[in-house]
Amino acid sequence: MEQISNIPVTRWWVSRVWDRFSLYMVSRLFTFAIAMTMGWSTRQRMSHNNGIVGRGKFTIDPDPLLPPNDFWIKGEVKSCRIRHAAATFYDDAMGAIRSLSLKLGDDNWESEFDLELNTGSISLFWNAKSFLKLASLRKEKYGVEYGEYYKLYPVAKEGARRTLRRDPSSFTNLVYYNKTPLLYISTDGTKYYAKYRTVPFKQVEETGKVPTGSPQWVEPENQRIDPTTNPKSRNYLKDEFHHTVRDRNAMGDPVKYRLQVQLRKHSDDQDPRIFNCCIDWPMPGEKEEFPWRDIGYFEINETLDWEESLKTTFSFNNMPKSLGVIPAKSMYDYNSLNYMRKHIDFAKKVRLWTYKVKGLPPEIPDDNFRNSSWFIDQSRKT
Repeated sequence: MEQISNIPVTRWWVSRVWDRFSLYMVSRLFTFAIAMTMGWSTRQRMSHNNGIVGRGKFTIDPDPLLPPNDFWIKGEVKSCRIRHAAATFYDDAMGAIRSLSLKLGDDNWESEFDLELNTGSISLFWNAKSFLKLASLRKEKYGVEYGEYYKLYPVAKEGARRTLRRDPSSFTNLVYYNKTPLLYISTDGTKYYAKYRTVPFKQVEETGKVPTGSPQWVEPENQRIDPTTNPKSRNYLKDEFHHTVRDRNAMGDPVKYRLQVQLRKHSDDQDPRIFNCCIDWPMPGEKEEFPWRDIGYFEINETLDWEESLKTTFSFNNMPKSLGVIPAKSMYDYNSLNYMRKHIDFAKKVRLWTYKVKGLPPEIPDDNFRNSSWFIDQSRKT
């Protein structure tokens, strides 16, 4: 019988089919579990629950050196929404991952293009298997979490060090990355892989980074507020964003961000580690550079209310084919993270439907019960 790398063809084929089937089933089961335990029970997102939505417009203005794409057409202006939030806690004063999600469309769901970005250029997990391990080892108690997970995987702890932001002055001066590569097919059919980021329109110093070894440094598993530093309100970042957008728009100087992309060309013999979201481009030992190039900019001229913050939802299925998700082959495939994200829309729709049945969760108070599960408890009661 013909063999592939000393493995019989039949065995190799069965193994590939089983890997794909396992990824599909795990994605479906995980989605159902999130839908029931969070979407229905507590009306929560899987993460990033404490957020605020802004509305404005996106202007496509690509760098001339960027390979042209049939979606990013120079001069086009699209309506947009963004949502800033923190993961996984409900308290802006804690050490947390900060996020910016972008929707090219002014709608709770429908969009031409959605993108979800977080602070830090690398992640705490790198495939579906490691993400499920992270979830199983969260073991949060009063603002401390993932200690066992970080002991198992030092690379995850390094990701946390580079991702968490403690006491940033504003959502608007942070840099946000999507981390997991996506497809980018140019108008001539050339295939690239793309990482995106957003940066402030005008160059400013990013706040919220705490250098290792500084007096303010704490290990990343401890995300609690520091009561000795007179902590700010639970909602201070959202309040600051609302006031900044309002005041700057009144002065004719709206809050603006640049959307940038980093591309690397597809090759048949590429190193699979290029898809690992715990490794920056260029990878260690690589001489080739992968410069960040502008795609366009978006400006935010108003913020929306708590209800819109809850209802505005992002989907990895809201993407054109030329900018879509890279296929995954197994739970160990680096691209399995985006595969799972594509399959979780059911849980999001259950949460939105539950709002209609049970009503909206309560707004988050400024100061009560810091470093606690207050919001989850109240969601169950109402």
